[in-house]
Amino acid sequence: MRGIGRAVVLGTALAAGIAAAGPVAAQKTLRWAAQGDAETMDPHGRFEIFTLGMLGAVYEPLLRFDADMKLQPGLATTWTQVEPLRWRFTLRPGVKFQDGADLTADDVVFSVVRTKTEGTGLAHTLAPVARAEKVDDLTVDFVLARPYPALLTTLAFWYVMDEGWAKANGAEKPVNLRANQINPAHTAANGTGPYRLVARRADQETVLERNPAWWGGRADVERVVFTPIASDATRVAGLVAGNLDVIDPLPIADVARIQASGQFKVVQRPENRVVFLGMDQHRAALLESDVTDGNPFKDVRVRRAVWQAIDTQAIRERTMRGAARAAGVMMGPDVVGYDASLDTPLPHDPAAARALLAEAGYPNGFSVVLDCPNDRYVNDEEICQAVTGMLTRVGIRTNLRAVSKSIYFNRVLRQETSFYLLGWAPGNMDATDILRPLMHTRGPGSGLFNVGAWTDPRVDEITGLVELETDVTRRNALIKEAFQRHKDGVGHVPLMFSYVTWGVRAGVQLEQRPDGVLPLATVRMP
Repeated sequence: MRGIGRAVVLGTALAAGIAAAGPVAAQKTLRWAAQGDAETMDPHGRFEIFTLGMLGAVYEPLLRFDADMKLQPGLATTWTQVEPLRWRFTLRPGVKFQDGADLTADDVVFSVVRTKTEGTGLAHTLAPVARAEKVDDLTVDFVLARPYPALLTTLAFWYVMDEGWAKANGAEKPVNLRANQINPAHTAANGTGPYRLVARRADQETVLERNPAWWGGRADVERVVFTPIASDATRVAGLVAGNLDVIDPLPIADVARIQASGQFKVVQRPENRVVFLGMDQHRAALLESDVTDGNPFKDVRVRRAVWQAIDTQAIRERTMRGAARAAGVMMGPDVVGYDASLDTPLPHDPAAARALLAEAGYPNGFSVVLDCPNDRYVNDEEICQAVTGMLTRVGIRTNLRAVSKSIYFNRVLRQETSFYLLGWAPGNMDATDILRPLMHTRGPGSGLFNVGAWTDPRVDEITGLVELETDVTRRNALIKEAFQRHKDGVGHVPLMFSYVTWGVRAGVQLEQRPDGVLPLATVRMP
């Protein structure tokens, strides 16, 4: 075992580290703003793509995605399936954590154990992994509890943490945001990536500086200053005034103006994230509803009425100004297992929706609160406002509660909601990362994001089979069956796939991934 890494001092010491780094004016600095902040600096604390994407500049996976979501070597240079249930990874020699400690197999083994600890936000990602075993300092085996065809792509969003640093800093266990249990890893970091964290003020500013010892070479940008700015108008004003270099997202309404300016450019591509509605299907009665003796959402006719009341094409055209496409199924074309024959929404039919409500015993409708983030997805609050109006017109009197994602996700993941909007991009680009966390019955390692607790025993069975099946034809047939059952049962209401749209200062070059991640090491500045 290698020695314990150096402890860090949080708070003012981190801030002092900025001044020690030298004059800001002498550095090539990227000023980046997004509508919301990363939720934690703990790489195993929250499975949320924006959070993991930002952390990917500091921490690294064994394998990583390129701009087109193809796997590339990361901390591992090679990987081999040496037995049906054993994968062997050879680690990159000479890699050091940012405190100078060597990366070894011990860190990988530790990170597996840490990820599988109760309360971690990534437990489901390694559920099929029984354990990791050290072969030698630069070789580690992943021993599976069952075949897992999606293992390699799953590892692209799983980061390796320094065992010594974690133990020295009281971060041996991951933060548990749902239980409000945090530790120093929530605000400090020690990774192997192209950047190191030097300052962190949640919801205000995060500062990264180039890691000169990064194994991948020196990143072009020396310093990254990230600021969460919830207001669309403020983000755009910052870009236009020259105070920001990249804004995410660029409001759809400003695309034409920014494109025509000559000083800025619009970087845009289709996103693989489905934005959807979920409904409480487990409580005896809804929260905050005028129906107190039952739960309308337990009736599939009511859930179907919700879907048919919503005009997704109108939301696409008016709210999203064409920068989205309507969704008919809970996965996009880039995901392994996608079947275009399922990807058609139920027809928009308010009269049919009202008839379904009456048939289900709610001829006068009912009231409900729709929970929505206002700083996570493109036009998220505006989408919810449109949905609220459409549902109210058919008798589902919907009141909107839109809050910052730092409040929203904790509430929703504690199931303190009856009706909610979420977005989901499978981190491993495989249907299993939709089936297991979103569609499977809630339980240990399953259904963490199945907040409404929709359940279908056959879909549970298929999830297990898909995770084992290696024959592509049989596997795709099983995936189609599961998604068809979910659609028929209206487990959720898929709304749309929006576009990733950024505003970028002219001269700044970068890569944009379809999962919305900005790989900071790819940024080039004049």
